[in-house]
Amino acid sequence: MNVQHQLAAADALLQAARTGQPVAPLRETYPDFGGDDAYAVQEINTQRQLESGARLIGRKIGLTARAVQQQLGVDQPDFGMLFDHMAFQDGEPIGWSHLMQPKVEAEVALVLERDLLEPGVTVAEMLRATAFALPAIEIVGSRIADWNIRFVDTVADNASSSAFVLGNTPVSLTGLDLRLAGMVMERRGEQVSLGAGAACLGHPMNAAVWLANTMALRGHSLKAGDVVLTGALGPMVAVRPGDVFEARIEGLGAVRAVFGEKE
Repeated sequence: MNVQHQLAAADALLQAARTGQPVAPLRETYPDFGGDDAYAVQEINTQRQLESGARLIGRKIGLTARAVQQQLGVDQPDFGMLFDHMAFQDGEPIGWSHLMQPKVEAEVALVLERDLLEPGVTVAEMLRATAFALPAIEIVGSRIADWNIRFVDTVADNASSSAFVLGNTPVSLTGLDLRLAGMVMERRGEQVSLGAGAACLGHPMNAAVWLANTMALRGHSLKAGDVVLTGALGPMVAVRPGDVFEARIEGLGAVRAVFGEKE
């Protein structure tokens, strides 16, 4: 795929985000669209965000559930960027105009206190680099019509990201077994998603290690202060205007995502 097509794909996604009108799957518009092309498109729009004044504050990991990988025909996760304008406080209303085809998923968030600059990061090094963990709700969204996505579509679309909410009480990883951490998410008191840390590549730390090494191999790095959303602990749930979700993760506490009415 040539650079002109990469730029055109990046333009289409940016226009979709600005207008709220999703586009056709990129894999159909550009039949030769591959994984490297998708990350190139993501990088084009990342640079545009940075040039417009957005601040990069972390990364998100997607496709951590085996069932979702099988659905999209891949055997690996993907990643996207987290910018400052995507971050919302626990219980802070999230305007509907910020979103496109939104869904929520409960996740473990890690906040780093050390840089991870080189490939070959181990679990032990990731543990030492992590300052604390928080419960999180990620609001995923798609600029692709009807969520008709495959691997290249979601990668190009910044891993189908929209926004995220973090809990307010940091928890040390010492003595905390995230693999066994149970999760329940409710919509106004009704259970809508159930899962555990094991659903995230077997352990959320496995996902974080994958991210650190993948980023380093691609010439990027994780830095002290970065937020890492490690991936869904249970099924995604579609969002309706005015919804209120609360996710509780064993050992980490609770976090709420509050959505505004449709404007």
